[in-house]
Amino acid sequence: MRRLARDGAAVAFSYAASADRANALVAEIEAAGGHAVAIKADQAAAHEVRHLVAQAHAALGQLDILVSSAGVFVTGPVDDAATDVAALDRQFDVNVKGVATAVRAAVPLLRDGGRIISIGTTGAVHIPFAGAADYVASKAAVAAYTRGWSRDLGPRNITVNLIQPGAINTDMNPDDGPFAETLKNMTSLGRYGQPEEIAAAVAFLAGSDASYITGATLNVDGGQSA
Repeated sequence: MRRLARDGAAVAFSYAASADRANALVAEIEAAGGHAVAIKADQAAAHEVRHLVAQAHAALGQLDILVSSAGVFVTGPVDDAATDVAALDRQFDVNVKGVATAVRAAVPLLRDGGRIISIGTTGAVHIPFAGAADYVASKAAVAAYTRGWSRDLGPRNITVNLIQPGAINTDMNPDDGPFAETLKNMTSLGRYGQPEEIAAAVAFLAGSDASYITGATLNVDGGQSA
């Protein structure tokens, strides 16, 4: 959000729980001269996702770019009886259905020449460890959707692309967490990426320099998938 706002976009974003953090981000963006709106939504609830898109469109006046970045990650080997089946449903509800619902809601509102960008994982093609099958399968579904949607929306000059991050220093996967050393050693660069590096990739695909790129997957993973 910060990067797109800095580049001149008015932004609306969703949050699941922390209104204080969301409001602080809005205040930060607006203090820098931008315009931002925070909207609470559960990405697993289709009606909330549809309402989110409608609210964003109403607040901003138009819709040029849709970025789907929500994600749920739960580990559990398929041969472990203790693996929570509800976690499978939650991951697909957020990681697949949430993205598809947002796109379906946004397409009628999105201007011709707009951008749809989803955030997946490089694990969809290079699984780093056991127990991640449900998560990476959900993200692989988004990769397939990306290719299909690019065909559907090409006549409107709407580009649809996917960014597949590797190990990125986030709350969900911190660079001092239990998987950190394993994941660092899988990269060519020997480190975690930073959120700002993903934001730069989003900004590129959202901009005019990427006007002939659609149906594509951009790995931003420090060489993990090499």
